[in-house]
Amino acid sequence: MEFDILIVGAGPAGLSAAIRLAQLNQEKQNNLSICVIDKAASIGAHILSGAVLEPRALNELIPNWQEKNALLNTPVNKDYFYHLSKTGQTRLPKIKSLKNHGNYIISLGQFCQWLAQEAESLGVNIFPGFPAEKILYENDRVIGVQTKDQGMDKNGQHTDRFQPGIHLLAKQTLFAEGCRGSLSELLIEHYQLRANADPQTYGIGLKELWEIPEEQHQTGSVLHTVGWPLHNDTYGGSFVYQFDNNKVAIGFVVGLDYKNPYLDPFKTFQQFKTHPIIRKILEGGTCIGYGARALNEGGFQSIPKLTFPGGLLIGCSAGFLNVGKIKGIHNAMKSGMLAAETIFKSLDALNSELSGFENTIKTSWIYRDLKAVRNIRPAFHKGLWKGLAYTAFDQYIFRGKAPWTLHNKQKDNETLIPARKALRINYPKPDGKL
Repeated sequence: MEFDILIVGAGPAGLSAAIRLAQLNQEKQNNLSICVIDKAASIGAHILSGAVLEPRALNELIPNWQEKNALLNTPVNKDYFYHLSKTGQTRLPKIKSLKNHGNYIISLGQFCQWLAQEAESLGVNIFPGFPAEKILYENDRVIGVQTKDQGMDKNGQHTDRFQPGIHLLAKQTLFAEGCRGSLSELLIEHYQLRANADPQTYGIGLKELWEIPEEQHQTGSVLHTVGWPLHNDTYGGSFVYQFDNNKVAIGFVVGLDYKNPYLDPFKTFQQFKTHPIIRKILEGGTCIGYGARALNEGGFQSIPKLTFPGGLLIGCSAGFLNVGKIKGIHNAMKSGMLAAETIFKSLDALNSELSGFENTIKTSWIYRDLKAVRNIRPAFHKGLWKGLAYTAFDQYIFRGKAPWTLHNKQKDNETLIPARKALRINYPKPDGKL
Protein backbone atom coordinates (compact mmCIF):
# COMPACT_ATOMS: atom_id res chain seq x y z
CA MET A 1 0.00 0.00 0.00
CA GLU A 2 1.30 3.43 -0.91
CA PHE A 3 0.57 6.82 0.64
CA ASP A 4 2.07 10.25 0.35
CA ILE A 5 2.59 10.55 4.11
CA LEU A 6 2.79 7.72 6.64
CA ILE A 7 2.66 8.42 10.38
CA VAL A 8 3.79 5.72 12.81
CA GLY A 9 2.06 6.25 16.14
CA ALA A 10 -1.36 7.70 17.01
CA GLY A 11 -0.44 9.74 20.05
CA PRO A 12 -0.76 13.52 20.31
CA ALA A 13 2.20 14.17 17.98
CA GLY A 14 1.14 11.78 15.22
CA LEU A 15 -2.53 12.75 15.30
CA SER A 16 -1.75 16.48 15.37
CA ALA A 17 0.49 16.00 12.34
CA ALA A 18 -2.30 14.14 10.56
CA ILE A 19 -4.90 16.80 11.39
CA ARG A 20 -2.66 19.66 10.27
CA LEU A 21 -1.81 17.83 7.04
CA ALA A 22 -5.51 17.31 6.35
CA GLN A 23 -6.28 20.95 7.15
CA LEU A 24 -3.58 22.08 4.71
CA ASN A 25 -4.95 19.65 2.13
CA GLN A 26 -8.23 21.54 2.29
CA GLU A 27 -6.68 25.01 2.48
CA LYS A 28 -4.32 24.40 -0.46
CA GLN A 29 -6.84 22.26 -2.39
CA ASN A 30 -4.33 19.44 -2.44
CA ASN A 31 -4.93 15.72 -2.15
CA LEU A 32 -2.04 14.22 -0.21
CA SER A 33 -2.96 10.77 1.04
CA ILE A 34 -2.32 10.43 4.79
CA CYS A 35 -2.10 7.20 6.77
CA VAL A 36 -1.68 6.75 10.54
CA ILE A 37 -0.94 3.35 12.06
CA ASP A 38 -0.82 2.40 15.74
CA LYS A 39 0.08 -0.80 17.56
CA ALA A 40 -2.89 -0.62 19.96
CA ALA A 41 -6.12 -2.43 19.10
CA SER A 42 -7.96 0.87 19.50
CA ILE A 43 -6.72 4.45 19.49
CA GLY A 44 -5.71 5.55 22.98
CA ALA A 45 -5.51 2.02 24.40
CA HIS A 46 -1.71 2.18 24.80
CA ILE A 47 -1.58 5.84 25.85
CA LEU A 48 -0.42 6.49 29.41
CA SER A 49 0.13 9.91 30.90
CA GLY A 50 -0.67 12.01 33.97
CA ALA A 51 -1.93 14.23 32.44
CA VAL A 52 -2.16 18.00 32.66
CA LEU A 53 -2.53 19.66 29.27
CA GLU A 54 -1.28 23.12 28.44
CA PRO A 55 -3.76 23.96 25.63
CA ARG A 56 -1.43 26.21 23.65
CA ALA A 57 -0.95 23.88 20.68
CA LEU A 58 -4.60 22.78 20.75
CA ASN A 59 -5.69 26.42 20.54
CA GLU A 60 -3.63 26.76 17.36
CA LEU A 61 -4.64 23.44 15.82
CA ILE A 62 -8.38 23.47 16.54
CA PRO A 63 -9.36 26.96 17.78
CA ASN A 64 -13.00 25.92 18.29
CA TRP A 65 -12.17 22.82 20.33
CA GLN A 66 -14.58 23.83 23.08
CA GLU A 67 -17.48 23.69 20.64
CA LYS A 68 -16.30 20.24 19.52
CA ASN A 69 -16.31 18.72 23.03
CA ALA A 70 -12.58 18.04 23.24
CA LEU A 71 -13.01 16.36 26.67
CA LEU A 72 -11.13 19.08 28.54
CA ASN A 73 -13.63 19.01 31.37
CA THR A 74 -11.44 19.74 34.39
CA PRO A 75 -9.59 23.07 34.56
CA VAL A 76 -6.89 23.23 37.22
CA ASN A 77 -8.13 25.29 40.18
CA LYS A 78 -5.75 24.25 42.99
CA ASP A 79 -2.01 23.82 42.58
CA TYR A 80 0.36 22.51 45.29
CA PHE A 81 4.07 21.64 45.41
CA TYR A 82 5.47 19.92 48.53
CA HIS A 83 8.69 18.49 49.85
CA LEU A 84 7.88 15.36 51.84
CA SER A 85 9.59 13.93 54.88
CA LYS A 86 8.54 10.52 56.19
CA THR A 87 5.57 11.89 58.12
CA GLY A 88 5.37 15.57 57.24
CA GLN A 89 5.45 18.02 54.36
CA THR A 90 6.69 21.51 53.57
CA ARG A 91 5.05 23.63 50.92
CA LEU A 92 7.56 24.87 48.34
CA PRO A 93 7.32 27.92 46.08
CA LYS A 94 6.52 27.08 42.47
CA ILE A 95 8.71 28.31 39.63
CA LYS A 96 6.79 29.82 36.73
CA SER A 97 6.93 26.65 34.64
CA LEU A 98 5.21 24.63 37.40
CA LYS A 99 2.19 26.91 37.63
CA ASN A 100 -0.89 25.35 36.07
CA HIS A 101 -3.39 28.21 35.83
CA GLY A 102 -5.19 27.85 32.49
CA ASN A 103 -4.29 24.16 32.10
CA TYR A 104 -6.59 21.12 32.16
CA ILE A 105 -6.47 17.71 33.82
CA ILE A 106 -7.29 15.17 31.11
CA SER A 107 -7.31 11.52 30.18
CA LEU A 108 -4.74 11.51 27.37
CA GLY A 109 -6.15 8.25 26.02
CA GLN A 110 -9.61 9.79 25.63
CA PHE A 111 -8.11 12.98 24.23
CA CYS A 112 -6.28 10.96 21.56
CA GLN A 113 -9.53 9.20 20.67
CA TRP A 114 -11.07 12.63 20.14
CA LEU A 115 -8.11 13.77 18.01
CA ALA A 116 -8.44 10.61 15.92
CA GLN A 117 -12.12 11.34 15.27
CA GLU A 118 -11.19 14.85 14.19
CA ALA A 119 -8.51 13.49 11.85
CA GLU A 120 -10.84 10.92 10.29
CA SER A 121 -13.49 13.60 9.73
CA LEU A 122 -10.88 15.40 7.61
CA GLY A 123 -10.16 12.32 5.49
CA VAL A 124 -7.16 10.78 7.29
CA ASN A 125 -6.82 6.97 7.14
CA ILE A 126 -6.22 5.60 10.66
CA PHE A 127 -5.45 1.93 11.22
CA PRO A 128 -5.17 0.74 14.85
CA GLY A 129 -3.91 -2.77 15.53
CA PHE A 130 -0.99 -2.55 13.09
CA PRO A 131 2.37 -2.47 14.91
CA ALA A 132 5.24 -1.29 12.72
CA GLU A 133 7.97 -3.91 12.99
CA LYS A 134 10.56 -3.06 10.36
CA ILE A 135 11.87 0.03 8.60
CA LEU A 136 11.97 -0.24 4.83
CA TYR A 137 14.95 1.32 3.03
CA GLU A 138 15.87 1.95 -0.57
CA ASN A 139 19.37 3.28 -1.26
CA ASP A 140 19.67 4.19 2.44
CA ARG A 141 16.47 6.24 2.28
CA VAL A 142 13.42 5.37 4.40
CA ILE A 143 10.53 4.47 2.11
CA GLY A 144 8.07 3.17 4.71
CA VAL A 145 7.58 0.37 7.22
CA GLN A 146 6.52 -3.24 7.36
CA THR A 147 3.81 -4.12 9.87
CA LYS A 148 4.00 -7.13 12.14
CA ASP A 149 2.70 -10.53 11.04
CA GLN A 150 -0.77 -11.26 12.44
CA GLY A 151 -2.37 -14.54 13.48
CA MET A 152 0.44 -16.47 15.15
CA ASP A 153 0.28 -18.55 18.30
CA LYS A 154 2.42 -18.10 21.42
CA ASN A 155 5.17 -20.24 19.88
CA GLY A 156 5.37 -18.09 16.76
CA GLN A 157 3.62 -20.67 14.57
CA HIS A 158 1.09 -19.65 11.93
CA THR A 159 -2.57 -20.23 12.76
CA ASP A 160 -5.43 -20.41 10.27
CA ARG A 161 -5.84 -16.64 10.76
CA PHE A 162 -2.26 -15.84 9.77
CA GLN A 163 -1.69 -12.69 7.73
CA PRO A 164 1.81 -11.58 6.74
CA GLY A 165 2.95 -8.07 7.56
CA ILE A 166 2.06 -5.36 5.07
CA HIS A 167 4.52 -3.04 3.34
CA LEU A 168 3.31 0.54 3.81
CA LEU A 169 5.21 2.87 1.51
CA ALA A 170 5.34 6.66 1.62
CA LYS A 171 7.24 9.67 0.31
CA GLN A 172 7.76 10.80 3.91
CA THR A 173 7.37 8.76 7.10
CA LEU A 174 6.87 10.53 10.42
CA PHE A 175 7.89 8.53 13.48
CA ALA A 176 5.72 9.44 16.48
CA GLU A 177 6.20 6.32 18.59
CA GLY A 178 6.78 8.03 21.93
CA CYS A 179 9.73 7.68 24.29
CA ARG A 180 12.26 5.07 23.13
CA GLY A 181 10.10 3.94 20.24
CA SER A 182 11.65 0.78 18.81
CA LEU A 183 11.93 1.99 15.22
CA SER A 184 12.84 5.54 16.24
CA GLU A 185 15.80 4.23 18.23
CA LEU A 186 16.92 2.15 15.24
CA LEU A 187 16.80 5.28 13.08
CA ILE A 188 18.76 7.29 15.64
CA GLU A 189 21.46 4.63 15.61
CA HIS A 190 21.42 4.01 11.85
CA TYR A 191 21.75 7.68 10.89
CA GLN A 192 23.76 8.65 14.02
CA LEU A 193 21.18 11.31 14.82
CA ARG A 194 22.46 11.75 18.38
CA ALA A 195 26.06 12.40 17.35
CA ASN A 196 25.93 16.07 18.38
CA ALA A 197 23.56 15.75 21.34
CA ASP A 198 23.97 14.87 25.01
CA PRO A 199 23.00 11.32 26.00
CA GLN A 200 19.27 11.08 26.60
CA THR A 201 18.31 10.59 30.22
CA TYR A 202 15.09 8.82 31.18
CA GLY A 203 12.60 8.36 33.94
CA ILE A 204 10.20 5.53 34.67
CA GLY A 205 6.72 6.76 35.46
CA LEU A 206 4.28 4.52 37.36
CA LYS A 207 0.63 5.49 37.50
CA GLU A 208 -2.59 4.32 39.11
CA LEU A 209 -6.13 5.51 38.51
CA TRP A 210 -8.28 5.62 41.64
CA GLU A 211 -11.93 6.25 42.37
CA ILE A 212 -12.28 7.84 45.81
CA PRO A 213 -15.17 8.84 48.09
CA GLU A 214 -16.85 12.05 46.98
CA GLU A 215 -16.23 13.81 50.30
CA GLN A 216 -12.45 13.40 49.82
CA HIS A 217 -12.39 14.53 46.22
CA GLN A 218 -11.24 17.99 45.11
CA THR A 219 -12.00 18.32 41.40
CA GLY A 220 -9.28 20.30 39.62
CA SER A 221 -6.60 19.81 42.29
CA VAL A 222 -2.99 19.31 41.17
CA LEU A 223 -0.32 18.16 43.63
CA HIS A 224 3.37 17.52 42.94
CA THR A 225 5.92 16.34 45.49
CA VAL A 226 9.65 15.73 45.81
CA GLY A 227 11.60 14.09 48.61
CA TRP A 228 10.48 11.04 50.60
CA PRO A 229 10.61 8.12 49.99
CA LEU A 230 13.53 8.82 47.64
CA HIS A 231 17.00 9.49 48.98
CA ASN A 232 18.34 12.98 48.32
CA ASP A 233 20.75 11.69 45.66
CA THR A 234 17.92 10.28 43.51
CA TYR A 235 15.90 12.37 41.09
CA GLY A 236 12.15 11.88 41.09
CA GLY A 237 8.81 12.90 42.47
CA SER A 238 5.08 12.41 42.34
CA PHE A 239 1.90 13.77 40.83
CA VAL A 240 -1.69 13.60 42.09
CA TYR A 241 -4.32 14.93 39.67
CA GLN A 242 -7.99 14.97 40.66
CA PHE A 243 -10.39 15.15 37.72
CA ASP A 244 -14.11 14.58 37.21
CA ASN A 245 -16.29 11.72 38.49
CA ASN A 246 -14.28 11.30 41.72
CA LYS A 247 -11.27 10.02 39.78
CA VAL A 248 -7.67 10.56 40.85
CA ALA A 249 -4.60 9.96 38.70
CA ILE A 250 -1.64 9.32 40.99
CA GLY A 251 1.86 8.52 39.90
CA PHE A 252 5.53 8.45 40.78
CA VAL A 253 8.51 9.12 38.51
CA VAL A 254 12.05 7.93 39.24
CA GLY A 255 15.01 9.13 37.19
CA LEU A 256 16.77 6.12 35.71
CA ASP A 257 20.15 7.60 36.55
CA TYR A 258 19.70 6.41 40.14
CA LYS A 259 22.80 4.93 41.75
CA ASN A 260 21.46 2.30 44.15
CA PRO A 261 20.71 -1.08 42.50
CA TYR A 262 18.43 -1.95 45.43
CA LEU A 263 16.04 0.87 44.50
CA ASP A 264 12.74 -0.53 43.19
CA PRO A 265 10.62 2.18 41.49
CA PHE A 266 7.38 0.21 41.91
CA LYS A 267 7.93 -0.45 45.61
CA THR A 268 8.95 3.19 46.06
CA PHE A 269 5.63 4.25 44.53
CA GLN A 270 3.70 1.92 46.84
CA GLN A 271 5.60 3.27 49.84
CA PHE A 272 4.87 6.86 48.76
CA LYS A 273 1.13 6.18 48.94
CA THR A 274 1.41 5.51 52.68
CA HIS A 275 2.42 9.11 53.42
CA PRO A 276 -0.25 10.80 55.58
CA ILE A 277 -1.29 13.42 53.00
CA ILE A 278 -1.57 10.79 50.26
CA ARG A 279 -3.30 8.23 52.48
CA LYS A 280 -5.86 10.91 53.34
CA ILE A 281 -6.70 11.28 49.64
CA LEU A 282 -6.86 7.58 48.74
CA GLU A 283 -8.21 5.90 51.88
CA GLY A 284 -11.54 4.22 51.22
CA GLY A 285 -11.02 4.41 47.48
CA THR A 286 -10.42 1.75 44.84
CA CYS A 287 -7.60 1.39 42.34
CA ILE A 288 -9.29 0.83 38.97
CA GLY A 289 -6.30 0.95 36.62
CA TYR A 290 -2.51 1.04 36.54
CA GLY A 291 0.43 1.16 34.18
CA ALA A 292 3.94 2.44 33.56
CA ARG A 293 5.88 4.17 30.82
CA ALA A 294 9.29 5.65 30.10
CA LEU A 295 9.84 9.41 29.95
CA ASN A 296 12.46 11.48 28.10
CA GLU A 297 14.07 13.84 30.61
CA GLY A 298 17.16 15.00 28.73
CA GLY A 299 15.37 17.98 27.22
CA PHE A 300 17.02 20.67 25.11
CA GLN A 301 20.57 19.26 25.23
CA SER A 302 19.52 15.73 24.28
CA ILE A 303 17.37 16.42 21.22
CA PRO A 304 18.78 14.39 18.31
CA LYS A 305 18.91 15.46 14.69
CA LEU A 306 15.26 15.32 13.63
CA THR A 307 15.55 14.63 9.91
CA PHE A 308 16.88 11.80 7.79
CA PRO A 309 16.34 10.74 4.18
CA GLY A 310 12.65 9.93 3.88
CA GLY A 311 11.32 11.02 7.25
CA LEU A 312 11.20 12.95 10.50
CA LEU A 313 11.15 12.34 14.27
CA ILE A 314 8.36 14.10 16.17
CA GLY A 315 6.94 14.15 19.70
CA CYS A 316 8.59 12.04 22.38
CA SER A 317 10.43 10.06 19.71
CA ALA A 318 12.51 13.24 19.54
CA GLY A 319 12.35 14.00 23.27
CA PHE A 320 10.33 17.21 23.59
CA LEU A 321 9.21 16.73 27.22
CA ASN A 322 9.57 19.90 29.31
CA VAL A 323 10.90 18.66 32.68
CA GLY A 324 10.38 22.05 34.32
CA LYS A 325 6.68 21.96 33.47
CA ILE A 326 6.34 18.18 33.88
CA LYS A 327 4.53 18.31 30.53
CA GLY A 328 5.19 17.27 26.96
CA ILE A 329 1.82 16.99 25.22
CA HIS A 330 1.82 20.61 24.02
CA ASN A 331 5.28 20.26 22.49
CA ALA A 332 4.45 16.88 20.96
CA MET A 333 1.37 18.34 19.28
CA LYS A 334 3.23 21.41 18.04
CA SER A 335 6.07 19.31 16.60
CA GLY A 336 3.54 17.30 14.59
CA MET A 337 1.91 20.48 13.33
CA LEU A 338 5.27 21.93 12.30
CA ALA A 339 6.17 18.69 10.53
CA ALA A 340 2.96 18.97 8.52
CA GLU A 341 3.70 22.57 7.60
CA THR A 342 7.27 21.66 6.60
CA ILE A 343 5.92 18.97 4.30
CA PHE A 344 3.57 21.40 2.59
CA LYS A 345 6.40 23.86 2.06
CA SER A 346 8.38 21.08 0.38
CA LEU A 347 5.82 19.35 -1.84
CA ASP A 348 8.23 19.33 -4.78
CA ALA A 349 10.99 17.79 -2.68
CA LEU A 350 9.26 15.03 -0.72
CA ASN A 351 11.74 12.50 -2.03
CA SER A 352 14.56 14.47 -0.39
CA GLU A 353 15.54 14.96 3.25
CA LEU A 354 13.40 17.75 4.71
CA SER A 355 16.31 19.46 6.45
CA GLY A 356 14.32 22.66 6.91
CA PHE A 357 12.36 21.00 9.71
CA GLU A 358 15.32 21.51 12.07
CA ASN A 359 15.23 25.28 11.59
CA THR A 360 11.44 25.31 11.81
CA ILE A 361 11.67 23.74 15.27
CA LYS A 362 14.48 26.10 16.32
CA THR A 363 12.42 29.18 15.43
CA SER A 364 9.27 27.88 17.13
CA TRP A 365 8.04 28.19 20.69
CA ILE A 366 9.01 24.54 21.29
CA TYR A 367 12.67 25.56 21.20
CA ARG A 368 12.12 28.51 23.53
CA ASP A 369 9.98 26.36 25.85
CA LEU A 370 12.73 23.77 26.25
CA LYS A 371 15.70 26.15 26.27
CA ALA A 372 14.29 28.10 29.23
CA VAL A 373 14.37 25.00 31.46
CA ARG A 374 17.43 23.29 29.97
CA ASN A 375 19.53 23.51 33.14
CA ILE A 376 16.96 22.13 35.59
CA ARG A 377 17.41 18.39 35.05
CA PRO A 378 21.24 18.43 34.89
CA ALA A 379 21.34 20.43 38.14
CA PHE A 380 19.80 17.48 39.98
CA HIS A 381 22.82 15.32 39.17
CA LYS A 382 24.25 17.01 42.29
CA GLY A 383 21.34 15.91 44.48
CA LEU A 384 17.90 17.14 45.49
CA TRP A 385 18.81 20.20 47.55
CA LYS A 386 21.47 21.50 45.19
CA GLY A 387 19.07 20.86 42.31
CA LEU A 388 16.25 22.79 43.97
CA ALA A 389 18.58 25.65 44.92
CA TYR A 390 20.02 25.90 41.43
CA THR A 391 16.55 25.74 39.86
CA ALA A 392 15.40 28.67 41.99
CA PHE A 393 18.54 30.62 41.03
CA ASP A 394 18.17 29.77 37.34
CA GLN A 395 14.46 30.50 37.09
CA TYR A 396 14.03 33.46 39.48
CA ILE A 397 17.29 35.33 38.80
CA PHE A 398 18.09 34.43 35.19
CA ARG A 399 14.53 33.52 34.18
CA GLY A 400 15.87 30.60 32.15
CA LYS A 401 18.35 32.78 30.24
CA ALA A 402 21.58 31.92 32.04
CA PRO A 403 24.63 32.42 29.76
CA TRP A 404 25.66 28.79 30.20
CA THR A 405 24.24 25.33 29.62
CA LEU A 406 24.65 22.38 31.96
CA HIS A 407 24.98 18.96 30.36
CA ASN A 408 23.93 15.35 30.79
CA LYS A 409 27.36 13.74 30.53
CA GLN A 410 26.58 10.09 31.27
CA LYS A 411 24.14 7.49 30.09
CA ASP A 412 21.76 6.46 32.84
CA ASN A 413 23.15 2.95 33.20
CA GLU A 414 26.66 4.29 33.79
CA THR A 415 25.66 5.84 37.14
CA LEU A 416 24.74 2.55 38.85
CA ILE A 417 27.14 1.46 41.61
CA PRO A 418 27.91 -2.18 42.57
CA ALA A 419 25.44 -3.71 45.02
CA ARG A 420 28.25 -4.40 47.51
CA LYS A 421 28.78 -0.64 47.82
CA ALA A 422 25.10 0.26 48.05
CA LEU A 423 22.78 0.64 51.01
CA ARG A 424 20.10 -2.05 51.01
CA ILE A 425 16.56 -0.63 50.97
CA ASN A 426 13.91 -2.35 53.09
CA TYR A 427 10.44 -1.67 51.72
CA PRO A 428 7.31 -2.16 53.85
CA LYS A 429 5.02 -5.04 53.01
CA PRO A 430 1.85 -4.11 51.08
CA ASP A 431 -1.15 -3.47 53.34
CA GLY A 432 -3.73 -4.60 50.78
CA LYS A 433 -5.45 -1.21 50.93
CA LEU A 434 -3.18 1.35 49.31
